Amino acid sequence: MKTHHYIVSGRVQGVFFRYYTKETADKLSIKGTVRNLFNGDVEVYAQGETANLESFENFLGQGPPSAEVKNLIKKVVDSEGEYSDFRIVY
Repeated sequence: MKTHHYIVSGRVQGVFFRYYTKETADKLSIKGTVRNLFNGDVEVYAQGETANLESFENFLGQGPPSAEVKNLIKKVVDSEGEYSDFRIVY
């Protein structure tokens, strides 16, 4: 299964980005993870139906109201397995 890997940069920490990402993923039946990186970016791994992944990617490009996304980098990678749900990783 293909997994989409995203790096989101800008003002994306301290603005509930991970919370809203999980909420959006759950609504779209996306499985994967979201976590803050030490450099201030947010990293996301996502698996799901193509149309749902497109909607999810649109959300990531904008973020929640208090965020300011400056850059969204996407790579499609081969996954070693499937995620069972969407989780915030601390």
